[in-house]
Amino acid sequence: MLNPNALVECVPNFSTGRDPAEIRPIITAIQSVDGVRLLDVDAGRATNRTVVTFVGAPAPVVEAAFRAIKAAAESIDMRFHEGEHPRLGATDVCPLVPVSGITIQETAELAADLGRRVGDELGIPVYLYDRAATRPERHSLSAIRSGEYEGLERKLADSEWAPDFGPTVFDPRTGATVIGARTFLVAYNVNLNTTSVRRANAVAFDLREHGRVKRQDDPLTGEIERGPDGEPLREPGRLEAVKGIGWYIEEYGFAQVSLNLTDIETTPLHTVFDAACQAAEERGMRVTGSELVGMVPLAAMLDAGRHYLRRQERSIGVSEDEMIRTAVRSMGLEEIRPFDPDAKIIERALRDPAATRLVSMTLTGFAHEAASESSVPGGGSVAAYLGALGAAMGSMVANLSSHKRGWDDRWEEFSGWAERGHRHVDRLLTLVDEDTRAFDALLDAYRLPKESDADRYTRSEAIQAATRHATEVPLDTMREAVESMEVMRAMSKIGLPSSISDAGVGALCARAAVRGALLNVRINESGLRDRDFVERVLREAADLDRRAEALEAEIVARVEQAIDAG
Repeated sequence: MLNPNALVECVPNFSTGRDPAEIRPIITAIQSVDGVRLLDVDAGRATNRTVVTFVGAPAPVVEAAFRAIKAAAESIDMRFHEGEHPRLGATDVCPLVPVSGITIQETAELAADLGRRVGDELGIPVYLYDRAATRPERHSLSAIRSGEYEGLERKLADSEWAPDFGPTVFDPRTGATVIGARTFLVAYNVNLNTTSVRRANAVAFDLREHGRVKRQDDPLTGEIERGPDGEPLREPGRLEAVKGIGWYIEEYGFAQVSLNLTDIETTPLHTVFDAACQAAEERGMRVTGSELVGMVPLAAMLDAGRHYLRRQERSIGVSEDEMIRTAVRSMGLEEIRPFDPDAKIIERALRDPAATRLVSMTLTGFAHEAASESSVPGGGSVAAYLGALGAAMGSMVANLSSHKRGWDDRWEEFSGWAERGHRHVDRLLTLVDEDTRAFDALLDAYRLPKESDADRYTRSEAIQAATRHATEVPLDTMREAVESMEVMRAMSKIGLPSSISDAGVGALCARAAVRGALLNVRINESGLRDRDFVERVLREAADLDRRAEALEAEIVARVEQAIDAG
């Protein structure tokens, strides 16, 4: 079963870019699917090609891709298509890309399901490529697309090139479609303090996996070295899964190394930037910054932030926003234009504002909202917020300790505690709004109609399910708050002595969070019919309450003893 929070990106390329009447039905088809967010539509006149980017949960994305392929087959006639870009059909290529919560193998299975449906229901020949390829020779898109549309009839007649799905009969109107799964491709440009395309190309050849052709004497103008088969010999570049070329951007007034990162798990963004800096320096140049073209996964930015903090021997137990700022500053991502995380990072662009309504408020706003006539935020949300504040105190002490003069050799130890605390902070902040959503869902269940016996049964089951969830959320708050107290406990023992009182305050907040969440568990479980579930919940809640009480007593006693000792 797929992760319910999984995100998949789809980047289909359609063989039309000049006629809005052909493009519009495709976009409409994609937008007709609930749960899919359209991120970009890039229509190119010269290539006569439109690249569309949309994202969402796996099932809606696959459905939107199918509808788009169907719409393209109806609106595009390949017999009249001309353009500079290689192409095979009305929908030339349709890659699915895992963004988060899903593996590349699971994404490849989605691609195969989509290909089968396109072949069976639309009668379009489908080839699977990249991670979804059924044969090694079909891994490469360019290999499948060789001969292009004009050679497709001959290719379909060759048993070696029979499609994976769909007919082997050539339909001149639709052509064929290539569907696959690939890792996220990041378009990334590195800025140089030169206007020389030749020197920018030299850096690109140093970096890209394909490297450069070997030449005798002069690496740029010398005679090409060839192997026994007559093919040019190549000198590999430094970075796997990276393609690149150098160019001059008149608008900017400097040259760039333009790179495509085809597998950021193999070669992360920060690895490319560091390698570019080294290669440029070796050739007498300097990298002045960089530029992300399009969007990037959150993990790539967080990994970069951690990398540069570790290089500085700084704690990585910081917030997501601070981690992103570190990455942006370190790679010079704002040299050309401001970097907006909410527009450039996929997960940030997709966040539902309603999901963080409470935690996005100011402190004053949250307090006034809690004091208003509204029943939300209630005690469960306030308890979760208290827990987040407690965990934050533990992280703060760990971060301060990691910077203490004379403790330089212990920064990783304290960084680990700070990072652990921040994970609890993030989870507890999520539970602030989750508790309110659970309460709203319970109210919605009570509002269901009860005219007939069937309706009453449906309403009753809905109430039970919502009540169960409303019981589980504060129980989660108790778990997180108790586990966070281990951070405060550690900091009361080994943390910065001048901040030990903050560890005590954190423990008190966590203890209040546990007690408050327990009250919400108890008031909600009273409405549940599943008494076995209730007994398990109450037993675990009681255990958590006892653990919290013991931890609070231990931490506060240690703090008071340290303060008294002066």
